[in-house]
This record gives sequence, C-alpha cells and structure tokens, in this order.
Amino acid sequence: MQNPKINIIKTEILSDNWYTLNKVTYTIAKKDGTTETQSREAYDRGNGAVILLYNKTSGTVILTRQFRLPTFINGNATGMLIEACAGLLDNDNPEECIKRETEEETGYKISKVEKVFEAYMSPGSVTEILHFFIAEYSSEMKIADGGGLEEEGEHIEVLELSFEDTLSMIDNGEIMDAKTIMLIQYLRIKNIV
Repeated sequence: MQNPKINIIKTEILSDNWYTLNKVTYTIAKKDGTTETQSREAYDRGNGAVILLYNKTSGTVILTRQFRLPTFINGNATGMLIEACAGLLDNDNPEECIKRETEEETGYKISKVEKVFEAYMSPGSVTEILHFFIAEYSSEMKIADGGGLEEEGEHIEVLELSFEDTLSMIDNGEIMDAKTIMLIQYLRIKNIV
C-alpha cells in the first residue's frame, strides 16, 4: 500500500553511467497537517543477493577479497575488502542469482540454499534490497577456481577461513563489510557453525 503522506512531484536522472542516480522531488505531510517539499538523491543499482558458505565439520566459511573503490577513496588504504559472495540479481530470482554468483566467484557449485532475511543496506541513499542466504559447502562442491568473471572486471580472491577467525577479524577491523558481518553474526546467533 502506497504511503498517502508522500507525493512524488518529479524524478530527474542525474547520471545513468554505471547505475542510475535519480533526484526525486516530493511532498511529505507533516504531523501538523502541513506539507513540506523535499528533494533527495537515490542511487538505483538494482537488488542483490549475498551468501555465506559454511562447513560445520571443519568449522570454516568461504569469503572473498576484492578491490572496492568506494572504500579506497574513503580511507581504506589498500581498497581491498573481505566479503561474503554477492551479486546483483540481473533479472534472476534471488536464489538462482546467488547460486550463479557462488559458482562464478568462489568456484563452489551449490544446489541448496537457505534464505534467512532481506534488508535495505543503505536506505538513506541506495534503493537496493539485499536477499541474504546461507548454505553448507564441502570440498566435493569445488568445481573451479572461482575469482569472478573477467568480462565484468572481477579479480576475486577466494578465502577459506575458520569461523572463529572471522569473529576476531570483525573485532579487529579486518572484516568491515556490513553484509558479511550480518551473516557471520547470524551463524553465531543461530549456533550453526
């Protein structure tokens, strides 16, 4: 149901280069009954999916490391970020997307995933809803090296880490990616690994 207190007046495309940056002008009804006109920018990059692969027997998880320009220009000296495997939906349903991304990025072919929740990751400026998944993996599921797709400019390092180490890496700042922290904490809270 659409919020009756909000009325979109105008949407302007400011940039349509990598993804779409819109400037949206709207009115919002205030508590006192008056309305106020506001203007905000919203970055539309589509929706995505993320997964944390875990192995109960070995007590390990699969993460990735790759260069992330926004972190580099905001103080991350190397620009490298340790993350759970993720990708944009690209018109797929979330489950099919994350299975494809898992194989491309990590080299693991998984058939069964468990969706755990959805979340807006930066609702003040980005429209994206992220679908969160977990899946159990084993060494037999490794069918390729992973690393991402060359045509997408991906240069991804695959990491197999102990679950306990990832908790320490959150504490010491080695893992600073929100989606990854959320999934690691999910496994911890649910006592899965």
